[in-house]
Amino acid sequence: MQEDFLSYIWKFRKFDFLNARTSDGRVLEIINPGMENVDSGPDFFSAQLRIGEQLWAGNVEIHIKSSDWYFHGHETDPAYDNVILHVVWEDDAEIFRRDNSVIPSISLKSYTPAKTFKNFQHLLEVPHLQLNCEEDLSTITALAKEHWLESLYFERLESKSEAIFKLLEKTGNDWEEVLFQSLSRSFGLKVNAEAFESIARSIEFKIFRKIKDQQSKEAILLGQAQLFSGEDKYAKELEEIYEFLKMKYSLKPSEILPKFFRLRPDNFPTLRLTQLAAVYSEKPGLFNALTNCQNLFDFYELFKTGPSEYWKTHYNFGTQHPPRNKKLSKSFINLLLINCVIPILYCYYKYLGEDRNDFLFDLISAIPAEENSVVSIFKKLNSSMGKNAMQSQALLQLKNNYCDQNRCLKCEWGAQILQK
Repeated sequence: MQEDFLSYIWKFRKFDFLNARTSDGRVLEIINPGMENVDSGPDFFSAQLRIGEQLWAGNVEIHIKSSDWYFHGHETDPAYDNVILHVVWEDDAEIFRRDNSVIPSISLKSYTPAKTFKNFQHLLEVPHLQLNCEEDLSTITALAKEHWLESLYFERLESKSEAIFKLLEKTGNDWEEVLFQSLSRSFGLKVNAEAFESIARSIEFKIFRKIKDQQSKEAILLGQAQLFSGEDKYAKELEEIYEFLKMKYSLKPSEILPKFFRLRPDNFPTLRLTQLAAVYSEKPGLFNALTNCQNLFDFYELFKTGPSEYWKTHYNFGTQHPPRNKKLSKSFINLLLINCVIPILYCYYKYLGEDRNDFLFDLISAIPAEENSVVSIFKKLNSSMGKNAMQSQALLQLKNNYCDQNRCLKCEWGAQILQK
């Protein structure tokens, strides 16, 4: 048994509430079950109940057993003085407020339909291979799937916005610098995200902004990453430029060094940093350019850039190969949009007080879905899942914040399964 199940039953009145009585036999009329509390204190605020002939307004507390009231020390906590009803599964003890007045209780065990309880047990108490709802996912209506995935996607954006707004405050409301640090992290992908972010933070953006030519931008990024090596002529040339910039601006190299281990050459930090330098060389006012994009094609055009000539024949210093196209691929740009650009634009429009959610939703929905183990799990169970990047991001939010934490009763799909 879980308190979440009891909260669900109480909140949505999924029990025989028309015939409900308190443990001492008084008729219970639920005028308003209250507003669920997600912080400390009673579980539901501002409930309105009629117990017997008396009308009550106050809070409701949920426990599996009545005796949990004492286990949690509520009898001495003033935050619980206004509790008007104790909702439990098993009523095993009489409970009192601090002033020794008795708090009425109701045992939902006596009023919950057997089918609802059976569905709960099957969902949360029976072992499953990958997901608690894996046997029931196909029973969820298409409309319910779409609605919940959309909600999850914006929930994910909201969770990302906290870090972005903190960075905005730290940078003195400089959106260009927020973008530079966030975009650098995204260029590093999973393996080098922290290293690339550290490199960006080691260079004040007002300094990086002053450096106009692409070669000097390459030099400062590679130098802060401590990636110069060997006797390569171009490496020596960049190192000389870097030493001048390092002295001029009193730079200290990044403390987190990027890794090459097990990376495909296209993701080598040398190449990704020089591609980042190319983006900012061609679009020095990158943030403003992003806010002017009207559709996915505009974003692709904005990022359609490649590194300098040397890197067309090199992935690292000193090792040459036949010329190759090193422009940012569409799949890589998609990752930048998903993980960096769209979350920042979401925060920017929120900062301005503009509702551009429809534009951002259309944008993320036009991007192909990511390929990862989480999306694969849902696709195997239901082939209609993960149609685009909006859904793949939503599925990540669902798996990490609901499925893996057994929060099925907070999930719209889990709630629908309970009612089947």
